[in-house]
Amino acid sequence: MPAVTGQQIAPGIDRVTLDGRPVEPVSGRTYLMMNKPAGVLTSVGDERGRPTVIDRLPPDHPRLFPVGRLDMDSRGLLLLTDDGELAVRLMHPRYHVDKEYRVVITGRPDSDALRRLAEGMVVSGEAFRPAEVRVLDVAPAQTRLSMVLREGRKREVRRLWQALGHRVVDLQRIRIDGLDLGDLEEGAIRSLAPDETARLKTAVGLTP
Repeated sequence: MPAVTGQQIAPGIDRVTLDGRPVEPVSGRTYLMMNKPAGVLTSVGDERGRPTVIDRLPPDHPRLFPVGRLDMDSRGLLLLTDDGELAVRLMHPRYHVDKEYRVVITGRPDSDALRRLAEGMVVSGEAFRPAEVRVLDVAPAQTRLSMVLREGRKREVRRLWQALGHRVVDLQRIRIDGLDLGDLEEGAIRSLAPDETARLKTAVGLTP
């Protein structure tokens, strides 16, 4: 449809043409946020044919890569970009980028379990850094919590709770540093605003 003055576009999602020819973004970099649904792989492809986050992008999108991990059964905030330096730094533990999750587990964790998480744990010989944990709601068979991690290892949240005798029922990432998932609908995608991109870059020591 024809554009109007002041209209905003989402790079990598919206297609803009002038006299039938594509108009490319000046920045040359694309930064997208996705509210990843469960059942979708955080991958650029899958040899078994399972759905991936890249499959959910328009066919003519730039070549993008997911930043960090959200396993197939998890959902929530996922970044996709072609800015390799930012992606690597956001994933690297040395930059201590906060990643906040809403977690539902079976049962009710005792004070010792919460203490172990806060102090850092060793699971199967692998050391995990301390996590910030807050209990948000307790039901007879389940507990809902907030967890803030600064590493993001493969299946870290699930492995920690499994070691403590609890199964993760639902796992949603809601924040990376100061970038919040907000009210973005599940499965939806939007481009980051310039100030959001700048804050992420600042958090990992890059010049915005």
